[in-house]
Amino acid sequence: MTIETPRTDAAPAPAAPAKGRSIQWEDVKLPAWITGLIGAVGIIAVWWILAATVFSSVGPGGVQAIPTPLQVVVEFFETGFEFYAKNFGVTLTEAGIGYLWGNGLALVLAALVLIVPRLEGVVMQIAIITYCIPIVALGLLLTVIVPIPVSGQPSTTAIFLAALSCFFTTVVGALLGLKAADKASLDLITVYGGSRLTQLRKVRLIAALPAVLNALQIAVPAAFLGAVLGEFFGKITLGVGPAMIAAQQALNAARVWDIALASGAVALIGYSLLGLVSRAVAPWSKGTSS
Repeated sequence: MTIETPRTDAAPAPAAPAKGRSIQWEDVKLPAWITGLIGAVGIIAVWWILAATVFSSVGPGGVQAIPTPLQVVVEFFETGFEFYAKNFGVTLTEAGIGYLWGNGLALVLAALVLIVPRLEGVVMQIAIITYCIPIVALGLLLTVIVPIPVSGQPSTTAIFLAALSCFFTTVVGALLGLKAADKASLDLITVYGGSRLTQLRKVRLIAALPAVLNALQIAVPAAFLGAVLGEFFGKITLGVGPAMIAAQQALNAARVWDIALASGAVALIGYSLLGLVSRAVAPWSKGTSS
């Protein structure tokens, strides 16, 4: 007579759900776009309420300092899209040129540090100096050195400040990424007779991609801001900076808000586009598959 013992490798039965448990807030998961939409609607609602109550008083010249969202939208359509396209086109050109120069120089210096390690101190000192010097002081100095550009042409001052605004973050991000390479892979290249340049091409560039792309993403709004600040000193007639100054002098608060909000939207679009590029080029950094 054989006695069968009960099997112990069977999967345990699933636990019965708790009865009478109410749905908690942490159980509700909304998509990211819904939470973003709720936040945007909330900000606009608070803005509208404050503009219609607390800040509804009219200042000098009969102008309300903080207009309501409706007044801002009406002013945008009354001004016309051509006005914004013309001014933002000049500023985006300046920011783009400065973005390429600043980030290109930063990436070259970061790669040079990996080939010649003794240059790291010099490169970091240059990056820190560019970050610590007040950008307003540089703008005033450049107005004396740089000639006044032709009307409608990009401002050299704006290009220089745009490049300066994104240089430091890209240098630091690139160096951190290039130093994050796997040491075993670097030792393997050394054992087989590879040079530092081979390590840079075969291992370090791949390992540094997420950090470099994040630095380039942060540099987008920084370059745009540097270009706008440069236009305040560049003595030009077209651009976001001159348009904002003209609206302020005309006591047109709604247009000032229009330009400011459009500037934020442009910087956010550029930042988001670089984020999509980062996800496509280095999907492993976001936890997704290629």
